[in-house]
Order: sequence, then C-alpha cells, then structure tokens
Amino acid sequence: MLNSMTGFARVCREVEGISYAVEIRSVNNRYFKPSLRLPEAASFLEQEIEKLLRQSIYRGAVNYMLRFKNVSGEPMYEVDSSAMKSYIDKLKNLPCGEGAQCRINLADLLLLPGVIRPQEPEADKAEHLKKAVFEVTNEALEQLKKMRAQEGQSLADDLKQQCERITALLEDIKSRSKVVITEYQVRLANRVKDLLANSRLDLDRDILAREVALFADRSDISEETIRLTSHLEQFLANCQRGDYAGRKLDFISQEMLREANTIASKAADAKICLDVVEIKSCIERIKEQVQNIE
Repeated sequence: MLNSMTGFARVCREVEGISYAVEIRSVNNRYFKPSLRLPEAASFLEQEIEKLLRQSIYRGAVNYMLRFKNVSGEPMYEVDSSAMKSYIDKLKNLPCGEGAQCRINLADLLLLPGVIRPQEPEADKAEHLKKAVFEVTNEALEQLKKMRAQEGQSLADDLKQQCERITALLEDIKSRSKVVITEYQVRLANRVKDLLANSRLDLDRDILAREVALFADRSDISEETIRLTSHLEQFLANCQRGDYAGRKLDFISQEMLREANTIASKAADAKICLDVVEIKSCIERIKEQVQNIE
C-alpha cells in the first residue's frame, strides 16, 4: 500500500526518573532530508538517531526533536567553576574609576556562555540514555508510520477514482473515433458536390477515397489510446505493489500526460478534444497527489 510523506507523532514517557518527549514531523520532499534537534547531553546520539530514521522513512523532510528533564530533582547540568572564576577575575580588573564599587551578581554570571553546561554522562548512564531515547523514538516512529499509512490509503482511493474516470473517458474516445472517419467522408463528399454543382465535372471517387485515407491516417489515435490504457494499468498495479512507489508513479503520470497531449493534437473532433481536456484535468490531479506519496 501507499504511504504519504506527511505525518506527525509525539510520545512522552518517563524512564528511571527522567521524562522524555520525542516529536517527529514529516512533509513532502524529493529525497530524505532529516533535521534533528537534540539537547547537548544527547548530542552524541545524533548519527544513530538519523540512521534509525532512515530505516523507517524512505522520502520526506523529517524534523526530529528530543527533550528530556530529570523529574527526580537530580541536576542534569553543572557549573564550570573555572569559567566563572575567569569571568570574575576579568570583572575585578575592569577600570571602574576612583571610589567606584563593582558588585558581582552570581545569578547573572550563570547566564554567561560556558558557565552552565550539561553533565557529561558516564558510560553506563550514556547507555541507559541511549536505550531510553531509542525506545521512545521507535514508539514515535510507529505512530508516524500509522498516520502516513492512513494518509496513503486516502491518496490511493483518490488516485483510483481518477484512473477510473480516465478509463471511462477513453472508452468514449474509442467509440467516437470509429465514426469520425465516416462523418469526415460524408462532409467531404457533400462539400465537393456543392463546389461542382454548377460545373459539368464529376466527382472522382478514387481521389475522395485517398483524401479520406489520408485523414484517417493523420487522425489515428489507436496507438495512443492503447498506450494510455497500459499506463493506467501499470499505475494501478504500482499503487498496490510497494510502499515506495512515489517516484515511479510520478514518472508514469508524466507518460500519461504525454499520450493525452498527442491524442488532442491528432484528433480532429470537438467531442474527442473535450474528453481529452477532462482526461488532462484528471492527470493533473494525479500528478498533484503523487507528490505526497513516499
């Protein structure tokens, strides 16, 4: 079945006194394009998380965000005392003028770059952190895939309706093309008779037959209708076959539009041209929807 590239998932879970929250958003993109936002304490997991995302998502722009906090009250950040001392020494050496007093607020110093930093997790803590993050991430990915599958089913239903509409219009075109030649022959014969009505010349049936044969050859659309029918069958088959059919469906829809344009250029009949306009409208709808498929 088809999968949409659009989806959202959010999972929150508390593991060993730490609350984790993972959000994953995905939108349309021609390729897989990840964007990860991690706390500094979990930055060492960036490559592994990206690899995990790639295993579940084939195409789309994916925004991944991880947040966590220690609900047990144990601090997850530490003060860099040497950085703070350096700031204090520099402040003391500032020329404040004679008699001026300089008061240093430690709370303000904590806001300076490099004073507060996340604690470097020990090996065992890093492993527990990795395990917890992966569990929450996998759960979020499952939610995301379910949403993308539901969206994909809706897209598949719409694409099937458009293909059925094109098939019905093609049947009308095939039926109409059978009588177009006969109508052209009658119109041509009547026109020649009107032009020769006041003359003594007779209508040469061989010339008329050649003109009708040339018209039939120029306006023959049987090959185009056969190819368009084949493209429709391939399109529907790929909708049922695989999860990552987006690019192939996009290519087939372009071929469908090419055949429709050829039919419009060759068909010398107003009714057929109107049907082709409807077919092209359906194909444009298909091309628009295919851009959402993974």
